[in-house]
Amino acid sequence: MPNDVGHEIADALAALLRRDTRTRLYRRLTEGLGEAVDEITYPVLSGLARTGPRSAADLAGEIGLDRSGVTRRATRLEDAGLLRREPDPHDRRATLLALTEAGQRTVDATRRRLAAHIEASLASWPPAEARAFAHQLQRFVTDGPFT
Repeated sequence: MPNDVGHEIADALAALLRRDTRTRLYRRLTEGLGEAVDEITYPVLSGLARTGPRSAADLAGEIGLDRSGVTRRATRLEDAGLLRREPDPHDRRATLLALTEAGQRTVDATRRRLAAHIEASLASWPPAEARAFAHQLQRFVTDGPFT
């Protein structure tokens, strides 16, 4: 394997992970889903969908925000009926953030949009190449340097 393949992949990942890249994508995914759902609150919804109910502090670590940032975003989402606060069954003093049914429907809508966006960007690829890319990307994420 050529020595530069690692650099090529690292450069591609850097472009994918840039804050402005994520912001543009989140804006596209959340367009028209209500005033509370935008590129700012999307990570909270998406994080809760991945992890299930979490404290603001635990979710903060998961999505790369501080606890106060999560709490502010959660308040907007709670006011819109997309998440609720519930007692932590393991610590009566703590509160967990959890998606409501409306919140889960919103996440489902964003995931459908994301899948459609990805599929549209791969439309010019031969189907076998697109499937191979999906398989290899999953393998890289599962077995690569992120584990």
